Amino acid sequence: MKIGFFTDTYFPQVSGVATSIKTLKEELENKGHKVYIFTTTDPNAALDEEDIIRMPSVPFVSFKDRRIVVRGMLYAYLIAKELELELIHTHTEFGAGMLGKMVGKKMQIPVIHTYHTMYEDYLHYIANGKVLRPAHVKYLSRLFANHSTGVVCPSERVIDTLRGYGVVSPMRIIPTGIEVEKFRRPDITEDMKNALRQQLSIDEDQPMLLSLSRISYEKNIQAIIDGMPEIIAAIPNAKLVIVGKGPHKEKLEEKVIDMKLSEHIYFVGEVPNDEVAIYYHAADYFVSASTSETQGLTYTEAMAAGTPLVVEGNDYLNTLIDDPSLGVTYQTDQDFAKTFISYAQQQIPSDPEVLRRKMYEISALRFGETMLSFYHDMVAYYETAELAKETEQTLEKFKVRLKSFRRTGE
Repeated sequence: MKIGFFTDTYFPQVSGVATSIKTLKEELENKGHKVYIFTTTDPNAALDEEDIIRMPSVPFVSFKDRRIVVRGMLYAYLIAKELELELIHTHTEFGAGMLGKMVGKKMQIPVIHTYHTMYEDYLHYIANGKVLRPAHVKYLSRLFANHSTGVVCPSERVIDTLRGYGVVSPMRIIPTGIEVEKFRRPDITEDMKNALRQQLSIDEDQPMLLSLSRISYEKNIQAIIDGMPEIIAAIPNAKLVIVGKGPHKEKLEEKVIDMKLSEHIYFVGEVPNDEVAIYYHAADYFVSASTSETQGLTYTEAMAAGTPLVVEGNDYLNTLIDDPSLGVTYQTDQDFAKTFISYAQQQIPSDPEVLRRKMYEISALRFGETMLSFYHDMVAYYETAELAKETEQTLEKFKVRLKSFRRTGE
């Protein structure tokens, strides 16, 4: 199968969506399929990229590190036609996603869409929420999804939200898989973990809590910081390490100083991709209070590294964390500290069998298999729908001719 991915974000831009697309591309190609990326121009992109088609773009108004396609319909169509694409998979509702829709319609091929982002959690970034409202998100999301052959939902939360919006296109829950071996990393030794902890001034016997994400308001890292005094009262030597960059970092650093927690909370900043796994392995617990995730790849990355999770729950996470050895979820921000203290005090050992089972569930291999199955189902669905449409049009033409014949006979 020849497949075109249409996305406004791809490497060298780093994001969960870009990582998901790259992972899926590699898995599909491992199975003998051909995948082409239709995406934005980028000043940092290499000039000799294979199978990547870049279309004119500009920085997005509220996220200057992201770009959006502004033109290129004819260009994209001519290339897609030359490549003889059989299916299009869009990964954005904006520029490149709209192009993918139009190209698919012109070529008369199925268009699958993945709903990656819960936009209602991000409206404050656009004119402080004064331009786009939840009602606009609902209308636009419904319009885009209902003009897709089928919709991929990374979690139960997404599919429930889209049903609430009035989406009637076929939908399937397919969590994004990860390249498990990149995070299991048996090559990471105790000496390497201890060396990192020493850099962070964390002794071997001190519990290390790790927060790793984009540092933005909706990630709710402030709730983790708010819970630290209670944790420190029960576990005096606990340390929180915050990895990442983002627009909320400076405010959180000021908050830590105001709360006099500088000895217990350390901001690392952004770290290279190949070092991320070392942080997961060096940590004793991965913590998060985010409620904006459609699923969150950092959760499965930490799990692959064998690091237990203490995270705010949702339908996806409550299913993902199905054994105490993997971690625990809590319900509200106020529950974080007491849940963490209780879980840490239990000292639940790792269960190799549970971890082995979970590795397949979160793997890129399973991700590719389930996505490919959905593709095949949607191709069949599209062909059936097109046949029904053609039959209906033929019947309408027949009715018109029959009426004309009757009038002539009269």
